[in-house]
Order: sequence, then C-alpha cells, then structure tokens
Amino acid sequence: MNRKNRIISILTGALKPTHLEVLDDSAKHAGHAGAKPDGETHYTVIVTSEVFQGKSKVACHRMVYALLADELKSGLHALAIEAKAP
Repeated sequence: MNRKNRIISILTGALKPTHLEVLDDSAKHAGHAGAKPDGETHYTVIVTSEVFQGKSKVACHRMVYALLADELKSGLHALAIEAKAP
C-alpha cells in the first residue's frame, strides 16, 4: 500500500470524516529538503470530521499529526493540514 492510501486508511478509521482529500504534493518540492526522487514525502490533508467539533485549530492539527506519527517517522517529511468540523 502506498503512503497516500495508508494516510486515507488511518484518517478514515480514526476520524470517520464526512470529507477527506489527501494530495501528494511531492513533485512540487523536488530538490527541497526532505524530498526524495520517488516522492511520497509532501502531502496536503483536507479533512472534515465531527471529532473536531469544539476543538481549536491547533488541537485538530495535533490529532492529525498524532495519527500519522508512524508515517512521519518513516519518510513523510511535510504535511499541510486543513481540519475542520462540519
């Protein structure tokens, strides 16, 4: 399973999102720190979930980072997050 599909699986299982987009931005960062020729290093996650209701933007981002901790340890270099409640 590639990184994008792992991210989708992890976030879907934990957050039960009403909306989820996972975009591989790696090609935009070729030659930058953390970029690898095979990609899968830079992602944007756009997620809407009831789990975020009443939480601050920082708290929502922390939740996503915590869920993706293993990915961050294994080559995910950068993650842009847009997390909100419905």
